[in-house]
Amino acid sequence: MTVLILTCEEDVTADMVVVHLNESGVPVVRLDPADLTGSVALSGEFAHGSFRGHLSSGGRLVSIGGLRSVWVRRPGEPAAHAAQPSPWLAEESAQALYGMLRGCGARWMNHPDAARRARHKPWQLRLAQSCGLPVPATLITTFPRAAREFAQRYPDLVVKPVSGAHPQDPPRAVPTSRVSPETDFSAVAFGPTLLQRRVPKRADIRLTVVGDRLLAARKASAAGADPDEVDVRFAASAEPWRPVEVAPRVAEAVLSYVGEAGLAYGAFDFAEDGDGTWWFLECNQSGQFGFIEVETGQPVARSIAEWLALPGAGDPGCPDGGDGAGAAVR
Repeated sequence: MTVLILTCEEDVTADMVVVHLNESGVPVVRLDPADLTGSVALSGEFAHGSFRGHLSSGGRLVSIGGLRSVWVRRPGEPAAHAAQPSPWLAEESAQALYGMLRGCGARWMNHPDAARRARHKPWQLRLAQSCGLPVPATLITTFPRAAREFAQRYPDLVVKPVSGAHPQDPPRAVPTSRVSPETDFSAVAFGPTLLQRRVPKRADIRLTVVGDRLLAARKASAAGADPDEVDVRFAASAEPWRPVEVAPRVAEAVLSYVGEAGLAYGAFDFAEDGDGTWWFLECNQSGQFGFIEVETGQPVARSIAEWLALPGAGDPGCPDGGDGAGAAVR
């Protein structure tokens, strides 16, 4: 049985996992859907009440029915690298590839349907609340008046994108930034704006969930740090990431979150305040973990490889409920 990894060519994070799969002798095939219809090919036949499907990547052929698990890491848009790419070809290729894989019975990290739903920030915030995770007061609005009133109630605010996407091409990260309560919020009317009460933090927390395993790391805020530098991705700090224990109540809430979301993998970001409370900020269902593993030595890549290599079991990542029977590909 084979593990199938769907990701772009230059993905060092996936490389880390492949190393562990190779060391354990688990067959693995890695391909980028963007390479359909060039170096990647597919075929599926529905006849006599059964299905037979195959994928080919770089000349290697694997049976779809022989897949143990599928890791949807950072795949490109299907057929984006084709000789004549088009929206029509991209949709046809996506329907063919993911439509066939959905019925293969493999375990998913993460199932496309669960992953698509889990990307929505408003949905994340509501789920976190219902699971018992503390969530900072948040407003998403296109009403300038609502924004002004929210700023009056919570004058220490940050603004961040709802989706995390950047309108320019290529995509760029948009930093979370502080915003003054005296700001002219009239521009809110031109696009949904997310305002959130700033958590005066003493540390950032990254909690990586792999199956039912929790690996948390803590990065203390630098002494005398600029309070306007609220986004850990852009704040200059010499403080290292260090492993940290997860409180039982947080662990219970996080496991409830991934269970409700149907995720086998999730990268949670929290802000730790002066009282030690972990405030939920977001959960990235395909978040990076390489930088955490390098600094802390936590075995995230090995944990993912072990999960992907497990024999068939119930599929926690499929909302439709797969039988978990799997295969591995190399």
